[in-house]
Amino acid sequence: MELANLVTLTTGVALLACVLAVVGLHAYAMGRAQRQALVDRLSATGQIPVTGRRRHFRDLDRRLRRTRFGKHLELRLAATGLDITPGEFFAAMLVTVAGLWLIGQATLAPFFGPIAGLLGIWVAMQFLNWQRQKRIEKFINQLPELSRIMANATQAGLALRTAIGMAAEELEAPAGEELAKVAHQLALGASMDDALGELADRLPSRELVVLVTTLVLSNRAGGQVVAALRNLTETLEERKETRREVRTQLSQVNMTSYAVPIMGVGSLFLMNGVKDGALDRMTGSPVGQAAVLIAFGLYAVGFVLIRRLSRIDV
Repeated sequence: MELANLVTLTTGVALLACVLAVVGLHAYAMGRAQRQALVDRLSATGQIPVTGRRRHFRDLDRRLRRTRFGKHLELRLAATGLDITPGEFFAAMLVTVAGLWLIGQATLAPFFGPIAGLLGIWVAMQFLNWQRQKRIEKFINQLPELSRIMANATQAGLALRTAIGMAAEELEAPAGEELAKVAHQLALGASMDDALGELADRLPSRELVVLVTTLVLSNRAGGQVVAALRNLTETLEERKETRREVRTQLSQVNMTSYAVPIMGVGSLFLMNGVKDGALDRMTGSPVGQAAVLIAFGLYAVGFVLIRRLSRIDV
């Protein structure tokens, strides 16, 4: 009798455990589905990046976003299109600064450690500027095709909002990504002026400003959008070829601007290699340290002047 009661109790407990397991799995699946739906909705609105990789330095990123520097850094990273958070970039920059500090201190002299660390910060910021400019150039090259797609869409009778969404689906990055953000902002109730204005702020260029102005004025006044976009397409094609020719002509000058400071740093390694300890003795006095700082300042001025003199706005 006791054995039968034990079997019944065991069977009941097993059935209850199975029921609880099924309920738990259902709740877990529902939670995962709700979380994925929330991630998809936030990704569609641009509030979180569309990526599945695991984020690092979350605490640092959370604290950094609360500061003015972190907000500015987040905007610059968004303009570059890089899949990296402000915390990850800041940690990578600190590692680069520490590495260059140790390399400069070990290979040259202890005085060059802080200078190499400051150089690491400059390199990190220049890397962001280079990525941002490269993305802007790629976007500018896509503007003629973008204008052509929107002209065809509006000629077919589609609204300007629909034409923007169609162009976002057909174009590759970065134009497709940026137009998708504009389309999502319009879907959430933002005005055409604000959505296109934010696009022009993210990727500033004369060509994009002209396109945005044309679309805004046509949408506001109801003008001939098709004719304006057709003419703008031809103009953008001509400017694209002109920019390519100017960039080719100035490539040698740009390389010279980088070669001048590299030769200066290379001369330090050459000097230390010819006579070991020469830089230690040179930077051991205030006069030598001042001479080194003045020399680096002159190299920086030369770099900036060469870049400014070779800049041609098209």
